[in-house]
Amino acid sequence: MSDINGSRSRTQPDWRRLWPLAIGTLLLLLGVFCAWQTWLIADEGSAAARVQQARDEAVQKLAQTVAVQRTVVAKAVASLDSATLQGDHALLVAALHARLPQALQLDVYSGSLDEVVHANFREFGYAKAAQLMAAQTDDGLPPVQSVSHGVGDRRLSLVLPLGSTQQARAWLWVELPFAPVQQAFETVPPAGGRLDLRQGDASTDMRILSHGSAAAEAEPIAKAVPGSAFSVAAALPMAFIVLPRSWPLTALLALAGIGAGLYLLLWRMRRRDVPLAEQDIDIEEFKLSQEAARKSAPPEPVLAKLAPASAAAPATAPAARDASSVTVDPTIFRAYDIRGVVGKTLTADVARLLGQSIGTLMREQALTEIVVGRDGRLSGPELAGALADGLRAAGIDVIDLGAVPTPVVYFAAYHYNTGCGVAVTGSHNPPDYNGFKIVIGGQTLSEGAIQDLYRRIAENALERGGEGSLRQVDVLPDYLERIVSDVQAERRLKVVVDCGNGIPGAVAPQVLSGVGCEVVPLYCEVDGTFPNHHPDPSDPHNLEDLILAVKQTGADLGVAFDGDGDRLGVVTKAGEIIFPDRLLMLFARDVLARQPGATIIYDVKCTGHLKGQILEAGGSPLMWRTGHSLIKGKMRETGAELAGEMSGHFFFKERWYGFDDGIYAGARLLEILAGDLEERTPEEIFATLPKGVSTPELKIELAEGEHYRFMERFRASANFGDATLITIDGVRADWPDGWGLVRASNTTPVLVLRFDADTSVALQRIQQAFREQLLAVDPALKLPF
Repeated sequence: MSDINGSRSRTQPDWRRLWPLAIGTLLLLLGVFCAWQTWLIADEGSAAARVQQARDEAVQKLAQTVAVQRTVVAKAVASLDSATLQGDHALLVAALHARLPQALQLDVYSGSLDEVVHANFREFGYAKAAQLMAAQTDDGLPPVQSVSHGVGDRRLSLVLPLGSTQQARAWLWVELPFAPVQQAFETVPPAGGRLDLRQGDASTDMRILSHGSAAAEAEPIAKAVPGSAFSVAAALPMAFIVLPRSWPLTALLALAGIGAGLYLLLWRMRRRDVPLAEQDIDIEEFKLSQEAARKSAPPEPVLAKLAPASAAAPATAPAARDASSVTVDPTIFRAYDIRGVVGKTLTADVARLLGQSIGTLMREQALTEIVVGRDGRLSGPELAGALADGLRAAGIDVIDLGAVPTPVVYFAAYHYNTGCGVAVTGSHNPPDYNGFKIVIGGQTLSEGAIQDLYRRIAENALERGGEGSLRQVDVLPDYLERIVSDVQAERRLKVVVDCGNGIPGAVAPQVLSGVGCEVVPLYCEVDGTFPNHHPDPSDPHNLEDLILAVKQTGADLGVAFDGDGDRLGVVTKAGEIIFPDRLLMLFARDVLARQPGATIIYDVKCTGHLKGQILEAGGSPLMWRTGHSLIKGKMRETGAELAGEMSGHFFFKERWYGFDDGIYAGARLLEILAGDLEERTPEEIFATLPKGVSTPELKIELAEGEHYRFMERFRASANFGDATLITIDGVRADWPDGWGLVRASNTTPVLVLRFDADTSVALQRIQQAFREQLLAVDPALKLPF
């Protein structure tokens, strides 16, 4: 007999007969789990004792090794006659080299160490100078320590006085191979835990080596190695203990669970003569469950299902509109892109005329093909289609990329060798905004070139009547392959990816997963209404959900992208926002390791510490105006290998193409963090970047155009006393202990401010100076600080 769904009617199962089997099995499993917990708890104390014993053994071996190395050097010195010891330093060094052939470096300095005090520490070596000067003030023999000469070149350094410590005639600096210390440390079995070799005091110690398996956090106070700056910390083996740490209690729970479970199972087996009911399958319920599973399953790769913007575009180019019949607002033509409010200052007719204007410019330069892509905004398809119509009417062939991040448009211009591209995007602006970022002949248009596009429209000097072609391509697989074939994370980091419902959600998770990370997606569904938060990672409020998600999932890091994917934001597991100017320090170190002496560009909103970090890494720092197109122009002019802006734009020329790409920058960041030779956590790596007291970007909203007029008045009247003024972009006032900036945004009608100082007192003083000057120009301003 069949029911209306076509399924055979069956007897319903008798749950009263099944429950002993289910509960008995559950109790038995719980009992086994409690027995396992009992064993772990009972073994925890002895495990700790074993690891601590291993730590003490490592300390003893290291102390012996250090003493041997010091004795070898001391004997070599003692073997020299007094004339050599008191003679020329060069002859003394040569004599010591003959007796210490294993020494990697030997230097002799005067007893007063004057040549060290007045040395250039960047060239001389900070660690070396610190060890020598500490030796002069120590009562006993200076401790042996480790110095690094770059990746993979760690050495053992020691200082010996020639004469007594209190009245040394000279000081001997010796660098020996680090291998004996490393071998002594690594020959001690870690007893199932982990041993960390550190250097430094309790507040600043740095991990040099680790030995053992994955373990819990190491003890906060390490055990010192006598005669050296080293110490050894023990980390206990990881033990998954969730029950109270009382083995009598867990043993009792284990016995109770196993006993009760076996009783119920045996009782049920004695009643096997009672047949179990046959399980029913309801077809309709099965269909519903399958549908629910499909809805909850991860979406299909957007690479394959995002439709191009002009899928239904006609084969022939549409007739061009006369510019005189369309009103075009000149204020949408900004410093480095075109941006307006959809339906008001930005319409399909305006987009079509813009396409004709761009096409006219291309024809003058004998350029014939362009790529066009759009972000995930609701107005994108209409505006991208109208733009393509105008380009084709000007006789330009259009390659339609569909819905893609802005960096993918830049990539496609290289990949298809067009040298030209337009990204239809409102970037991080509100949903009712949209705009255009334009590349012609390999150059991103800005300022005068953008105004020239408006002039052509205003004068109706446009090409028309052309018959440009249109073809749709999917460039995303090539973009993905290009990145993952070059960028790889050496260890698997867990990262939360917040795309703010912008178009990066279609690409970024796949890229970061492809380079070897475990990705936790957050707001990666593309939705042009941005229902969760504004897609602007430069605003700390927009990172609150990301910070929470990183903490809840136990991720190593959180990254965020803006609405079109050309900007990057980063948060740590502890909830700290790593501002882009500090990220640029990390990127600069990495790039300069392979490109020494390269120019690194940063904008006026970046911290004052950045210049010193670039110089210390062997680079050439250059401050420039804010704006992606302006930065790219300066990169071409100077041949810079890297650039960055406080807003989160990063431009890699080294190993990439020199355009701003937040997704690629995220991949490079994870490569750096995962490739750390000492396997430090992201927090430990970020802690090496200097940090003052600073504010995020602060904004003062004004009427359209009023922010430019305010800056003209402010620049003319501002007086900051003895501060150094930089006016390449707004007004930046620099003092020895900090700086402040106010400039007009070129994307929205706001004043952008930022303050950075060495201390909170200095920050307040600088803010007060700007407060007085700003209110002197306009007392009605509502200041956000």
